[in-house]
Amino acid sequence: MMKLHLLRHAKSAWDQPQLTDFERGLNQRGRQDAPRMGAALATRIAPMVMHVSRARRAQLTLQGLCAGWPALAACAHVGDDALYTFDAQDLVNWLVQRPDGDDAYFIIGHNPALTDLVNRLVGHHCLDNLPTCGYAQLELPIARWRDLPLCEAVLKDSLYPKELPRS
Repeated sequence: MMKLHLLRHAKSAWDQPQLTDFERGLNQRGRQDAPRMGAALATRIAPMVMHVSRARRAQLTLQGLCAGWPALAACAHVGDDALYTFDAQDLVNWLVQRPDGDDAYFIIGHNPALTDLVNRLVGHHCLDNLPTCGYAQLELPIARWRDLPLCEAVLKDSLYPKELPRS
């Protein structure tokens, strides 16, 4: 049984129109939500390597998660250009190339790719929208990542910033 952890980057800033999409940072809500989500996830899962889009807002989301989840900061996270995508098929292509020995992956990426990936793997429309800084955990009844397109996943857990208490 494999597990796939997905987190959409925190709320991005749009106050600097001269920046490219790739260069945009986080707005105030994003900067607040990422550490809160890190603290909440620390109570649900063990720290693990995160594979992160190289977009600035995704990298800043990881930094915020680590601020709220100090044990996560000790992991060697991986920035990956292939995860800067808005297409679920690109994520499937990335996942099927993962080595067989790793039974879990955590991806910080972008919509609509993440929402579409969840719905595709679960086999029906179960998620309207993975919100910014929203988390979803899928359980996959496979032993090798290359079998991902053939499986029907189960949405085991989800967590959204709006569900967390305000500090």
